[in-house]
Amino acid sequence: MMSVHSGHRKRVRERFLNESLDSFPPHNVLELLLFYAVPQKDTNELAHRLIKKFGNLKAVFDAPYEDLLKVQGVGETVASLIKLIPQLARRYMICSSEDTCLNSTEKAGKFLLPYYIARRNETVFLVCLDTKCKVLSCQMIFEGSVNSTQVNIRKIIETAFRYNASGIIIAHNHPGGVALPSPEDLGTTQRIQEALRAVGLLFIDHIIVADDDFVSLADSGFIRRV
Repeated sequence: MMSVHSGHRKRVRERFLNESLDSFPPHNVLELLLFYAVPQKDTNELAHRLIKKFGNLKAVFDAPYEDLLKVQGVGETVASLIKLIPQLARRYMICSSEDTCLNSTEKAGKFLLPYYIARRNETVFLVCLDTKCKVLSCQMIFEGSVNSTQVNIRKIIETAFRYNASGIIIAHNHPGGVALPSPEDLGTTQRIQEALRAVGLLFIDHIIVADDDFVSLADSGFIRRV
């Protein structure tokens, strides 16, 4: 038997295909997404409930999995789908920035920003570069708590040598904070620089990310590019 909602769903899908999401209010965006997790029931009410609970569409996607499950009508399938979207966007943006030559701070920052989409914990990425600043590898080397992180300098050096890198860029984020270095960040930067100099690797930059903003410690004078 055809669902009573099938006609409405078809109209919403056709509207999306014809107009894109740009014309959709937030609850309709969420309603459309929920079609794929709730096959039979009306998802409009649930979409409104989620927006009301968390405040806006971004807050819904950023909400912890456990908090989503507390909303009436949200089960594991719905919560998993919602949490998938920001990470899917992150992978999409990362793919868009591949094969990049990071020969400026601006390029390096823009390259790294997508790696931090929807990350709630402090995370350290290591970018290995060749002599022409082409990316050889970009990988996570540590993920910590929401307000602390650790950097394994030995792992940085071993990874750089594995990819035959000429230089490296380190990046980490300040979730919910500002892209300004803490005393701990500056101390870590100095230790990394000393260790890399001892093995002949160039420490190009340490970039701190917060939301859509980033700060270069090299541009700020904390790293000597020699």
